[in-house]
Amino acid sequence: MDLVMTVIAGPGGAGALPDLVTALGAALPLAGAPDWLAPGTACDLRLAGIAREAAEAAAREAIGGAPIDVLVQPAAGRRKRVLVADLESTIIENEMLDELADFVGRRSEVAEITRRAMNGELDFVAALDERVALLKGLSVSVLDDAASRIRLMPGARALVATARANGVYTALVSGGFTVFAERVAEELGFERVVANRLDIADGRIAGTARTPIVTRETKRETLIALAGECAVSRSATLAVGDGANDLPMLLAAGLGVAFHAKPAVAAAARWRVEHADLTALLYAQGYRQSEIVGPCDLNSGRGAAR
Repeated sequence: MDLVMTVIAGPGGAGALPDLVTALGAALPLAGAPDWLAPGTACDLRLAGIAREAAEAAAREAIGGAPIDVLVQPAAGRRKRVLVADLESTIIENEMLDELADFVGRRSEVAEITRRAMNGELDFVAALDERVALLKGLSVSVLDDAASRIRLMPGARALVATARANGVYTALVSGGFTVFAERVAEELGFERVVANRLDIADGRIAGTARTPIVTRETKRETLIALAGECAVSRSATLAVGDGANDLPMLLAAGLGVAFHAKPAVAAAARWRVEHADLTALLYAQGYRQSEIVGPCDLNSGRGAAR
């Protein structure tokens, strides 16, 4: 199987990337010259006669502590036809239950529950119920206040716009809530939203979420169902997420990327992006900088607010 290695500089990594590409070219069996997708930022190296695991291990050793990501995958079928993305800490920087907890003075407590749940240390549904219960009695107006804090992840706009421009079906699948997911989906152009619904009673948050809850199994099943609806194989799907509830979806996808993920998720995923922004997912599919719709500066740091 022909493989391609994509190396992508995160913030502060561009200076080291050319020397890394030269070193990898000398150390690995290449099938042709390095192909710069974005000069100084992202480069493809076609591989011949080496296993994926061995190539990736060699690259990671050469990278050392530099803020550079590496993804190795089959060269055929890189451009995916379905994109399924998690919302919180993936498409947006926020965890929205943490933001809502600010309004009851419990942000630190809720953030720790969120961290442990997303690292797979707690049952997701139980952790969701516990956090939502703390919001009981809050006016629904805080939902708009919390939404005003949403910050798009760097590269999110370019990722979705480029996918849509190339006929990719896009879905936002979240264990969070429709009140936030639908706003982000509308702004970015996601075509499908699957998320939980907060129960509201008499203009106040009831402290419960409507069943059935979107779980890790829901996310995986949604990806598989969308592949069927779009008449493509799972190998033609791309999934991205950061938490333990995303892992089954990531493992089911043709290219499942753990993005700035919790440690347990990064360790279990086949592919991960730890430094670059979401446009890394476009470079991983072989898109050139000139093909990316909208801003695509991987070294821009944190993104602007909505």
